[in-house]
Amino acid sequence: MSTQPTYDLLQRPIRDLRISVTDRCNFRCTYCMPKEVFGDDFMFLPKDELLTFEEIHRVARLFASLGMKKVRLTGGEPLLRRDLPLLVEMLLNIEGVEDIGLTTNGLLLKQHAQALYDKGLRRLNISLDALDPDLFAQMNGRGIKPSIILENIEFAKSIGFRIKVNMVVQKGVNDQEILPMAAYFKEKGITLCFIEFMDVGNDNGWSYKRVVTKKQMFDQLSAVYGLEPVEQHYFGEVAQRYQYTDCESEVGFITSVSESFCSTCTRARLSSDGKLYTCLFASQGFDLRNLVREGVSDDDLLAEIRNVWEVRDDRYSDIRTEQTAINRKKINMSYIGG
Repeated sequence: MSTQPTYDLLQRPIRDLRISVTDRCNFRCTYCMPKEVFGDDFMFLPKDELLTFEEIHRVARLFASLGMKKVRLTGGEPLLRRDLPLLVEMLLNIEGVEDIGLTTNGLLLKQHAQALYDKGLRRLNISLDALDPDLFAQMNGRGIKPSIILENIEFAKSIGFRIKVNMVVQKGVNDQEILPMAAYFKEKGITLCFIEFMDVGNDNGWSYKRVVTKKQMFDQLSAVYGLEPVEQHYFGEVAQRYQYTDCESEVGFITSVSESFCSTCTRARLSSDGKLYTCLFASQGFDLRNLVREGVSDDDLLAEIRNVWEVRDDRYSDIRTEQTAINRKKINMSYIGG
């Protein structure tokens, strides 16, 4: 079986694999799974259509042989997938995998954090879009108060997790929370990452008018705090990072709209039902699950994965226009993972 690094048409390697372990979520955030679309009668994937842990492990092992080093578990809400710590343990045993992270809304962390840590997980990205109780309750669509998430963050931190908090910023919705969020997590020594509102999927009512750019957020912050840029940790790092001048806390910005980073994108995405996507804004994926369940050999499966990546030329954020965003049908983030 080949172990040669694989590059796409723009000479971007495979370095990161984002694995969605479920399309279900216990939140109904307006920018991801609005409850008007994902109502109580919404038909999620049946269990037998989800990749098993053994199938996920096999695919991840093949990706590692092509140069993949980092795995991120996503959803939906990944903590809804039963026995997730077992999958963490399996993935960490793959030769070449250097790091595993998990993205979560944090609601179920109290129940699962210790078991995940015991199996080797060390990094958590936790989504939190406001500290204002009424605003956050409205944004998550379930009436959940931020105090619950903040308490769970403290619990996970006490265990030993390295934590980053992600905030999706929308103009006229929660942009007034930028400074309160920054102040809170600066004091806690937790990195806060501001994410520009993106046109992921087809149901979140995206418009340029609702985007708060990195420059606008940075200007707000730098009017109050001293900030110094931090060098990238690795090729393909998404966030632009800054450190406060008076402490070791950091903030980051994900600038997919105002300052695209397609040229260094090293991320592949595996949906919970086994489709391979080469871009967050993809319209279609390549079905690996059927190949796995048909019993193809590792060599044949590896060849298919390599073929998909080697013809990859995605650079959606480079070419995005308002009209493109409206007219192009894209896979929903709750299905493909963030």
